[in-house]
Amino acid sequence: MPCVFVGVVAALEGVASAQDPQGLAGPQETSTAEDLLRRARQARDARRWAEAEAAYEAALKAADAAWTTDAERAEIAAELGLCELALGSYRDAADHLAQSLRHRGALRSPLLERAEEGLLKAERRVVTLYLGVSPPDAEVFVDGKALGRRAPTYELFLEPGQHTVRARLDGHSEAVGAFDGQAGKASSLTLKLPRAPERGAQERGALTAAGAGPARPAAPSPPPAARRSLPLTELRIGGVALATAALAAGTVFLLRADVIDGNLTERDMVRRRQGWTPTTCWWPNAPSPCAEIRKEVAERGRFATLGNVALVTGAVFGVATAASFLAEGWLLGGTPAREGVHVIPSATGTQAGLVLQGVW
Repeated sequence: MPCVFVGVVAALEGVASAQDPQGLAGPQETSTAEDLLRRARQARDARRWAEAEAAYEAALKAADAAWTTDAERAEIAAELGLCELALGSYRDAADHLAQSLRHRGALRSPLLERAEEGLLKAERRVVTLYLGVSPPDAEVFVDGKALGRRAPTYELFLEPGQHTVRARLDGHSEAVGAFDGQAGKASSLTLKLPRAPERGAQERGALTAAGAGPARPAAPSPPPAARRSLPLTELRIGGVALATAALAAGTVFLLRADVIDGNLTERDMVRRRQGWTPTTCWWPNAPSPCAEIRKEVAERGRFATLGNVALVTGAVFGVATAASFLAEGWLLGGTPAREGVHVIPSATGTQAGLVLQGVW
């Protein structure tokens, strides 16, 4: 796709004097940015995309050093993203085009339209991750690489496939999340770092344990004849009831999450045809429907989490109930079944249960 350059709104020379009354950005940085922009424009017109990409990238860094305006940096970022799109660097293209569109009000109409169209094309080839981190000053690593900035929320573009996100902060336990991203689809992830226990409390506990003296010998256990027999029948009935209830609740929660996800997908397709992009709700003046969208996304996450927890809980109760059949032989002085009991949890989007195989 050809990338069209729109002239910078104001000459970079003199921007420092307008925005930096102390003159921290001298004419050298401005001249460097202008030279890079001229080289980038010439390479772009000749369709030398690799050369144009390198020049625009250097111009963007020089523009930051020259204290340029948001509008000027947004236009350079848009041009850089369009060149990266022409080279097939979809992840970098999506990143720079989204950066440019955060200041869409400063872009002129022709470049704005091309940037929006280019971002849609790039997003079909990459994974969009909306990441939330609490506390917001935690350091974030994606696939082992530091992001280099700290914020409460991130919009990240990644290659399709498995990814690991890690966050760490002094005085807190590390948080880790992993997901399998698919091209053209957006994922959301929230990392919460719990506060780590104080070191002083741990040391006091160790000293208390060390100064407690030798441990008293444990009281002898009663002979096997004096042990109270376990009400295995009642425990099994309760285990089956709890497992069934938990699995049923998990299925209902997952079905609800699936319904909400389907509704969000359908409405997203309608909004895309109306010109919405995945970054629309990140604007300072986001449309009013964005609040309802965030509410539905949060509700979908809650139901999905509740469903998964309920299924795991049901599976635990089911396994414990099945294990009681094996334990019965030991408790009653007999021998366990030779073949044993195999428990296989089974769960899908519409049903869940346990499969027990063996002899008891």
